[in-house]
Amino acid sequence: MATFDSDGVSIHYEEFGSGPPIVLVHGFASSLRDNWELTGWVSRLVSAGRRVIALDCRGHGDSDKPRDPMAYSEGKMSGDVIRLMDLLGIERTDLMGYSMGGAIALDLILHEPQRFRRAVLGGVGALLRGATESTAIADALATDDPSVISSPLARAFREFAEQRGNDLKALAACIRRGRIRPDAQAMASVRIPVLVAVGEKDDLVSGADQLAAAIPGAHLITVPDRDHITVVADGRFKEPILAFLQWEGPDLEE
Repeated sequence: MATFDSDGVSIHYEEFGSGPPIVLVHGFASSLRDNWELTGWVSRLVSAGRRVIALDCRGHGDSDKPRDPMAYSEGKMSGDVIRLMDLLGIERTDLMGYSMGGAIALDLILHEPQRFRRAVLGGVGALLRGATESTAIADALATDDPSVISSPLARAFREFAEQRGNDLKALAACIRRGRIRPDAQAMASVRIPVLVAVGEKDDLVSGADQLAAAIPGAHLITVPDRDHITVVADGRFKEPILAFLQWEGPDLEE
């Protein structure tokens, strides 16, 4: 199992295939295996001639699971991606993130734009989950007594996390870190091709159209009859993304 030290946190990663690189960043309470291998993404990208690099985000999968919210503060999770790229000698790459990984990918293209050729932001929108809602989810993950969970959404998050054998208190810390909303000026500065992709029935995502509109030249795809979980493995989600990743057009600034 391949790991590296990222500022004191052990991060697990895997490499597959050969060719032009793409880095994959998974969603909350998921892992590189659940989000990318079991859904067929890794095999599909490898068959398309790509070198695939995927990591387990801190707090997830086989990476370390800190229980201090500060371990997940602004820049920490995106920093893990940059350190992995540096470790592997990857100067510039394509990037795809889903859900939490989509938010991390957005942070990366805003703060390290020179490191990426194009980006797919999947399962993410322009509007952040409210503080009250996030607190309820974090509390539901942290409690030792699931019977006290009153919020259906928070209960669903806990059940999803439990099904995948996660460290619930580490995930609670990850949620409590909060996230700064990118401002319009920052998103307007993006100069690489971006694709925003969501399921039509994704109740966890708001404002995907606003996000796409805020990034110059970005495109939006919406997969009919698919929600936050079921869209990832759907061919109607994969094919437009694969076509976007194969496009050899110039960056917007070139």
